[in-house]
Amino acid sequence: MKLLNAPRQPFIGLATGAATGITLAEFFRLSPYVLLPTAILIAFCAVIVLRWPRLAATYAIAGAGFFLLHVLRTSNTEGQQLAAELGNRPRVVTATGCAISEPKIAPSGFATFLLKLESVELEGRKQSAHAVWQVRWKGTPEFGDELRLFGNAEVIASPRNPGEFDMRSYLARRDVRRILFVRYPEDGALIRHGGGNPILHAAQKSRAWMQNALCRGLENAPTVQGFISGIVLGVRHQTPEDIEEPFQQTGTLHLFAVAGLHVGIVATLLWMLAMVARLSRKWATALIIPSLFFYAAVTGLHVSSVRAAVMASILLGGFFFDRKVFVLNSLAAAAFFLLCWDTNELFSTGFQLSFAVVGAIILFADPLFGFLQRWGAPDPFLPRSLLRGPKRLMHARLEWLFRGASVSLAAWIGSLPFILWYFYIVTPISLFANLVVVPIAFFILAIALLSLLSTPLLPWLAVVFNNANWFLAHLVLGIVQLFAQVPGGHFYVEHPQWPEKLTAGITVLDLGPGAAIHLRTEGMDWLFDCGSERSYQRVVREYLHWAGVNRLSGLLLTHGDSLHIGGATELLHDFPSVRMMDNLAPDRSTVHQRLQRLFRERGIKPADLAAGESFRLSREVTAHVLFPPRSFNAPIADDQACVLQLVLSSGTRVLLTSDSGIKTEDQLLRRNADLRSDILIKGQHHSGESGSEAFLDAVRPRLIIATSRDFPEHERLSDNWTENVRSRGIELFRQDETGAVTLRFRHDGWEAQSYLTGETFRSSSQ
Repeated sequence: MKLLNAPRQPFIGLATGAATGITLAEFFRLSPYVLLPTAILIAFCAVIVLRWPRLAATYAIAGAGFFLLHVLRTSNTEGQQLAAELGNRPRVVTATGCAISEPKIAPSGFATFLLKLESVELEGRKQSAHAVWQVRWKGTPEFGDELRLFGNAEVIASPRNPGEFDMRSYLARRDVRRILFVRYPEDGALIRHGGGNPILHAAQKSRAWMQNALCRGLENAPTVQGFISGIVLGVRHQTPEDIEEPFQQTGTLHLFAVAGLHVGIVATLLWMLAMVARLSRKWATALIIPSLFFYAAVTGLHVSSVRAAVMASILLGGFFFDRKVFVLNSLAAAAFFLLCWDTNELFSTGFQLSFAVVGAIILFADPLFGFLQRWGAPDPFLPRSLLRGPKRLMHARLEWLFRGASVSLAAWIGSLPFILWYFYIVTPISLFANLVVVPIAFFILAIALLSLLSTPLLPWLAVVFNNANWFLAHLVLGIVQLFAQVPGGHFYVEHPQWPEKLTAGITVLDLGPGAAIHLRTEGMDWLFDCGSERSYQRVVREYLHWAGVNRLSGLLLTHGDSLHIGGATELLHDFPSVRMMDNLAPDRSTVHQRLQRLFRERGIKPADLAAGESFRLSREVTAHVLFPPRSFNAPIADDQACVLQLVLSSGTRVLLTSDSGIKTEDQLLRRNADLRSDILIKGQHHSGESGSEAFLDAVRPRLIIATSRDFPEHERLSDNWTENVRSRGIELFRQDETGAVTLRFRHDGWEAQSYLTGETFRSSSQ
């Protein structure tokens, strides 16, 4: 309360009131009929406060004002109105509008960007529109281009698996409710160049020039180019994910977010140039402040860069007006102005992390420094002037170390709750990694800015600076890779949840025609298939992080389909000591053969999954291999897919048939295998034929979890088969409708829950 009532730090109370009002507006929606009376009441109260000012009343009015502002900005928006008109099915439209974000080009050639609509033509009817859509087009648009595009306007898909990024909610915060998919380059046409905000257009062009200048002489080092562009200009979408992951694991990913460090260096260099030019403090301040905001625009107007620019501007403004500036008040002012700009920023990860980290540094760094300093402080009764030689140098070095450690620890404390919530990771190693990496990053930024300044006049000198950065970039990358491999330096943590007494839990991920099934039992984690390489990187790896999996007990590969095992190479990189179990039936799968060569190179000897084998996954779960028999061969990989039956101590049985078809089912029936199971988890055979009536009679499942996709046709469950299953009284979870499915097993029963719909089926259900 002392901070809120401080007369010279009013923005602390204003920002707190704004955040409170916006948060309340998320939970308490006002009827449109109440908005006008509410606005009149708030205005009347504001007039009274102006006449008889009180701090508490002022903050309350600010909170009420932001409550109303957030309701107005999130109710009946342009995007919501157009989405309601289009409905929930894909619609073929012709859209005209302007690209208002920098297009990001994927390796597939598709450009993704935001389009501010001017008009939409639907079913021969043209109407004006002012909503913003996301566009994917295999063209070459630029920021500010006015375009006419023909394609499918589709609902943005919700995440289908735990841990998957929720793009739908992320875009909805920006009132982006549809994605326009333009399949071919000729389906789009350029109307004119050079539209959009002229300042942002100039910033985009400046960024392209700066990036070319920083990468001159480094053409043969794409990794270094991506790193330097990311750390100096915030161009993260060009940085490979395998570079970013070690930075995340060491808590140094903030280097790619242009923030206080970057803006501070720019401000310092500009101040030095102003002093060399003999400008007065006021003139220097008047020139530096707009330059900082332009740098924020060049780096993409991310929350961290805008926050740093606002804070730096307020601090520099103190010189202009000859007033003392409080850092915490400056931070609160930055938050207040950002929320005025967009109230939805309060719920963005970048906003929360940026302000939490800086706030923690302001509040905790000095107390922590005082605490640490006592460890290495000299005799308090000995005057500092008497310290000489090595002792003076040692104490100076310790003081620098303690100052850096206190800032690093304060930042870690501030970021920890949000890093845990959003990224499921704890990074103790970051306390040491930042002490080493941040000083080097300071020199990289400084040298990069010197390179930019020297490029127009002395290009050869800029190349020298760039090559110096090449060395420093490799040094940082090597240090980060080293810290990322320190045992216990980082670990993933599952979100807290109410404790359950489970014997086992199974998550059947939704990977379309691919597959990955996670089994957790008695603290052990097993994976049955791991999806394709793309699916592993985008879904399976993120799910394992979400589930808090730091050590994988085993990986079982059912057959040579790349959609099932293509991600195994990536998985072995993440979990090098995982126990491998492979279906060694000979096949023609190039992915499987390449993987087996990798096993031989690394000295990995996978266990053979052959019929008749049994192995314990834990004391509670035993796996029996029912198919294929040893040395079995078939021309189609799906016909030799491994069939497993999991038997739990409670007597519950789960049958995993992968992509097996009618031929495999017939062989199992002829062998009189005991197929009786409570739950059947199946994929789709290449022929589209599986789950025969005789097979279902033998299994007699209570629940079937089946993959299903509209394309290709054989991956879709047929209507006749679906009706037959349900006519037998079998509960069917088809994953095109349910997404991932979670199974929870207890000694007295089990339950299945759909991730997408929340539907729950229990073993006690009738």
